Amino acid sequence: MRTYLCAFGLLAALLGAAPAHAQFANRSLGLSLGYMDFKRTAGLAGTPFIGLEGSLYIENGFEVVSLSKLMFPTDTFSRPEKRVVGLAPSLGIRYLLLEETIRPYIGTDVSYLIVFKETVSNFVGIGPNAGVDFFLSDSVSLGVRAQYNFYLALNEDTQTSLTGSVGFATYF
Repeated sequence: MRTYLCAFGLLAALLGAAPAHAQFANRSLGLSLGYMDFKRTAGLAGTPFIGLEGSLYIENGFEVVSLSKLMFPTDTFSRPEKRVVGLAPSLGIRYLLLEETIRPYIGTDVSYLIVFKETVSNFVGIGPNAGVDFFLSDSVSLGVRAQYNFYLALNEDTQTSLTGSVGFATYF
């Protein structure tokens, strides 16, 4: 009789249990493609870029994010104009306004821009960003992002850039 009661209790627990809900992972790696408009500041024309991005969910809707961009802008100060190499790694924090399959966010990044021209130009930047990630499955997202940066350097005018990108990330 005791065996039947245990079996009946187990069966009732299995049939009465709520369905399992997927929980999103808290780390991501991804690639992004975008456009960076320098507004011809520092002699740089706008350029497409490819980026490597990552994120780590901290708690209460906050994530630490990193986006490293590789670009080839045109140096408008050189004669004739020519392509140069630019790298722009950044580290920031963002706040997720929703934590569901659609995740809009706002945040800020601290970035470093290095441009390899005839001389090397170094800039430190900070700027706000906003975007939204759309989850295609529990571990894959597609997102859009916009960012405005202010770049500072010694003995240089303040430089600005406006960036827009589309990214694809996998969560684990």
